[in-house]
Amino acid sequence: MSKALKIDKGLDEGILQFLKSLMEEEKIKGVFTLKKMNDEGAVSYSLITSSAELEKAVPFYPVMPMNAGRALSVFTLEKPSEEPVAAVLRPCELRAFIELVKRVQGSLDNILLISLTCGGVYPLKSWTDGNVKELESPYWDAVKKAEIATDIRPTCQICERFIPHLADITVAAVGETNLDKECTLILNTAKGESFTGNAPGTSTTKEMETELTGKLKESRSKQKKELLEHMDKEGSGLQALVKTFSACLGCHACSHACPICYCALCDFESKSCEYYPENYNSALKHKGALKVPPGNIFFHIGRMNHMAVSCVQCGMCSDVCPVCIPVADYFVKTGEALQELFQYVPGEDVEEPVPSGTFKEDEFKEIGEETHFA
Repeated sequence: MSKALKIDKGLDEGILQFLKSLMEEEKIKGVFTLKKMNDEGAVSYSLITSSAELEKAVPFYPVMPMNAGRALSVFTLEKPSEEPVAAVLRPCELRAFIELVKRVQGSLDNILLISLTCGGVYPLKSWTDGNVKELESPYWDAVKKAEIATDIRPTCQICERFIPHLADITVAAVGETNLDKECTLILNTAKGESFTGNAPGTSTTKEMETELTGKLKESRSKQKKELLEHMDKEGSGLQALVKTFSACLGCHACSHACPICYCALCDFESKSCEYYPENYNSALKHKGALKVPPGNIFFHIGRMNHMAVSCVQCGMCSDVCPVCIPVADYFVKTGEALQELFQYVPGEDVEEPVPSGTFKEDEFKEIGEETHFA
């Protein structure tokens, strides 16, 4: 059991009351969260520093316009936050931020991390089509019952890591039948406890993982297994990649949306990867035809090679693809295999080094690699 704070308000009203109290008591300078931009349902991640603007915040709106871990890293990249800020992130966004912190692309200093047991989010198309308001009620009904909400992102439907273990404060959502009447904040860390001294609500205790969160995890694990089995039946290796990514336009939206792709200049967008007339002539001479733009398969293989071990399975890559390629499915499959090999769970331990930057002398001897020192 962990210490918890129960606020006798519904989920949305309760978290806003809590955040407002922290701001009024000057325990935090601002709140990084989703905020309504207009009355048509447009939302954006924002850093809010006034109580009036905080009224427009919608921390748990079931849409992810971008992975907020990347946005938060921008605020803390050049230097840590000078004053305390509460950041409300979904579990995959929190894991992405932790991965970026490990790469010195952000700082945890003066950041109070708040997350929730997550029911997932809807695809961006539901937001741009204006359908999210119609979907909110059935969404929260599914969250209360610890079921997979209909039409949420495919990646969310198979996400097993929806419990944010590294959050300072976790808002209980999945399996909580009284979400309309109460908001329970689980205090995971000493930092989380230190911010709740005079906050509204009553002290209690609460388990973050329950029988119902276990039920949802089991449902999602089953769907993931079915997806991977279907992908295996469709084929594997280079031919499967060619078939899947043949529709790729070369827009690189997937890499631009990926929270782990942070390079100021991607090698795939540099001069070294440009095709010149002699390249086209050589390819045409050998093949008789050439897809334009070329190099799309190489781009996706390169991205998997660079990023899959740290993929937090947020699904942004698939969601922004203009031709609906299931990019995230391949990153889930590749990422799971790599992460198992390295025994690495991205974003779950801020002290654990990233495998790509860690040398272990005895690693992978079973495939014939041996290190010899003079």
